[in-house]
Amino acid sequence: MNKTAKTFLFDLLGTPSPTGWEVAGQRKWAAYLRGCADAVESDAYGNAWATLRGAAGERPVVMLEAHADEIGFIVKAVTSDGFLRVDRIGGIDHATARGRRVTILGDKGPVSGVIGNTAIHLRDREDEKAPKVHELYVDIGASNPKEVDKAGIRVGHPLVYQDGAEEFGRNRIIGRALDNRIGGFIIAEVTHRLAAETPRPQATLVAANCVHEEIGGMGSMMVAHRLRPDVCVVLDVTHATDSPGIGEDKHGKVILGGGPSLTHGAANHPLVTARLMEVAKKAGIGLQHEAASRYTGTDADSIYPIREGIPTGLISLPLRYMHSVVEMADLGDVEQVIQILCAFVRSLRAEDRFAVEI
Repeated sequence: MNKTAKTFLFDLLGTPSPTGWEVAGQRKWAAYLRGCADAVESDAYGNAWATLRGAAGERPVVMLEAHADEIGFIVKAVTSDGFLRVDRIGGIDHATARGRRVTILGDKGPVSGVIGNTAIHLRDREDEKAPKVHELYVDIGASNPKEVDKAGIRVGHPLVYQDGAEEFGRNRIIGRALDNRIGGFIIAEVTHRLAAETPRPQATLVAANCVHEEIGGMGSMMVAHRLRPDVCVVLDVTHATDSPGIGEDKHGKVILGGGPSLTHGAANHPLVTARLMEVAKKAGIGLQHEAASRYTGTDADSIYPIREGIPTGLISLPLRYMHSVVEMADLGDVEQVIQILCAFVRSLRAEDRFAVEI
């Protein structure tokens, strides 16, 4: 990863982009792609995609998709003494929320706050349980609703944790929102690398960074319906199961630093999966494998049934401690995902048809 790419990655990770308010991160993603793509476009809800025209003409079109949004909270109520009550945006783990610094995206700009944490000396610790989300409150230093209003905060404003990303240990990165803005970074890097090649790949590449994945994958549905790609590879994170307390018999075996993970079953088209395995083997990259019995829990579920059906595959980046402020990824895994996606796009030809013969 060169210096420019690393600067972009950390800038993207540090930009608050909770579901429904992804625009700040999307603008940075689009600006980075304008330096190499033939076109960068967006839609009404803030989905953004970059197009790199292939040498074969209009078809085939391959879409590489990641999601831009992150989990967070939303202001639900303002109390008479100036505290904010909140609800969840997406699957945030509210059990770990107390004592955290947050940024509220208010009408007058970002406002810092803290999620209150009653001192351990004052809590009734007998049979103590994690607080329910409606029991959480945010302190912004206000004493009444008027002061909250003066700060530009009202019901309906989103907030995210302030914890940023940093390099960690040996070739690793930790922070919030790696799920899945690191995916947006990866598809951007694939586009940059392929744009620099001569000749270009045969296929037209559309790199799509979609919104609203954390609340149901609606953004990817909009984009897939609009762009009608011939084939799609979704890139998301997956649970690394190599930390203490996670049973392989229940959750499978995925190792951080063990390379990209390929999912089989459910939304995943067998021919797309086979092609991903083929290009990985030719590139000398070992894959980890996961099974999806009913659904993948990613945008692949939203994309593959669009219109007549879009042949779709899912490749994932192993991640420890998902939906926390210390999500951890291995930069070696990141590089291998980039290489496999580049190889997949290069492998496509005008005559390719990802269709099961009956």
